[in-house]
Amino acid sequence: MGDKSRARLGGPATLTAGEGREDVDALHAGQRGLAGAVAAVDEEGAALEHLTEGHAGVGGAAVVGRAGVEKLAESGSRVDGLLPGSGGGAGGGEIMDLHGPQHATTMAFMRTPEEHTAAIARAVPARGQVRVPLADAAGRTLAVPVTADVDSPRFDNSQMDGYALSDAHVAATPGTFTVGKTLPAGTDPDQLYPDGLTGQVAPIMTGAKIPRGTAAVVPVEACRPDRFPGAGERIEITAAVQPGQYIRPAGSDIRAGDPLLRDGDRISPVAVGVLAGQDITEVTVVERHRVIICTGGAEIGTGHGAGAAAIPDSNGPMLAALCARAGIEVAAHIRTDDDPARLAAELAAVAERLGPTAIITSGGISAGQFEVVRQVLGSDGWFGHVDQQPGGPQGLARFHGIPVICLPGNPVSTLVSFRIFVAPLLGTAPAPVVAVLAEDAPGLPGRDQFLRGRHTGGQAAPVGGAGSHLLAQALGADCLIRIPAGGLPAGQHVTVYPFD
Repeated sequence: MGDKSRARLGGPATLTAGEGREDVDALHAGQRGLAGAVAAVDEEGAALEHLTEGHAGVGGAAVVGRAGVEKLAESGSRVDGLLPGSGGGAGGGEIMDLHGPQHATTMAFMRTPEEHTAAIARAVPARGQVRVPLADAAGRTLAVPVTADVDSPRFDNSQMDGYALSDAHVAATPGTFTVGKTLPAGTDPDQLYPDGLTGQVAPIMTGAKIPRGTAAVVPVEACRPDRFPGAGERIEITAAVQPGQYIRPAGSDIRAGDPLLRDGDRISPVAVGVLAGQDITEVTVVERHRVIICTGGAEIGTGHGAGAAAIPDSNGPMLAALCARAGIEVAAHIRTDDDPARLAAELAAVAERLGPTAIITSGGISAGQFEVVRQVLGSDGWFGHVDQQPGGPQGLARFHGIPVICLPGNPVSTLVSFRIFVAPLLGTAPAPVVAVLAEDAPGLPGRDQFLRGRHTGGQAAPVGGAGSHLLAQALGADCLIRIPAGGLPAGQHVTVYPFD
């Protein structure tokens, strides 16, 4: 490139590449200092070069021709972090896609979903550990493994309401026997049968510890009468009894010293029961992230007072529900209009009072005139595009030292972005699985598509349309289906991201 392209520009410049390898020329200059570095790429997708550096504003800008953008995308090049502006900004900048010198539109530097996930993971603080009562542990993530302290069952016990029989009784069946004292569950059999079973059969209830010398249990309904008579009365066992029948051996569920749960396991209701059966009253779990949810825009309103063009805030309640499902604590929910100063003041007040570990915003990050979230956070963040649909526009910033994950505002884009970028990193989400695509998915050129779908029997089928506003059509979905750029025919394997 020519030396003139390396000169400092007095204002915003639009640069474009020639049809071949000609020098880049400055086409016009404005009145304000250019923020960050400017670079150009030619028609053949040549490497980006630093041209000049500014002293204020969001870091970095690159200006390329349309063919350069396409070449850059086709080559898989990533320009994040190449053009840090001296005025601050979280790496990267913008690419100007020139349809013509008079009609330039801004395109943000692309990230893959994996690159954006990694960036969020670096920004979010690690979670510590905390002890919680077992009653409050359901849904939490276990921080340390748990080993069984005792056998379960702890002793041989009866599986049925019936009669405990000795070896001699079993050998004498079918037959008639004298009934002894009744053993309720929770009673020490040595108190009633200190010598174990001898001449009498012992009426025993389900779960009761069996007396010493018990060889089998026969259900009461297999006897005559089919009810429990008093001690000293006689019963008839009408069929032969098999040794060991209807006895639950000690440790048949789990043995002392066996592993129960691993660190990282989510504590289910069944796990709560298992832990309670070990006399465990507290567990060590991973701390939950506490977040502030921020949704809104001047167009958001509900009720009779809302204007005719108002839109209900579906994203706020949906994000709160998504957080609850992922095990993320919502400390507060604030709504914003299109006033950047007001948003900054409200966020600062709530953040100082509640001390959240992260902030999640929805909307206000695209290229419109009223992108209030980007206006407030753009000087200390990355705002760009992830090569996916829906959920292309994304942002990651810091506000008063707190990481801010900025999601797009269309409801399905919010849903998809939360499942991919928030739930696995701030809370819990099922691991992706591989399934067979049930029907053709045309896909999109140059970016992956996350379709809402259903995953059953190893197959994944799309549900509803692909549009980012079609939230009601996602009602029947239980997963996201990732369709690679260019699409896939039915029968191919796809990655599925379950919701639950």
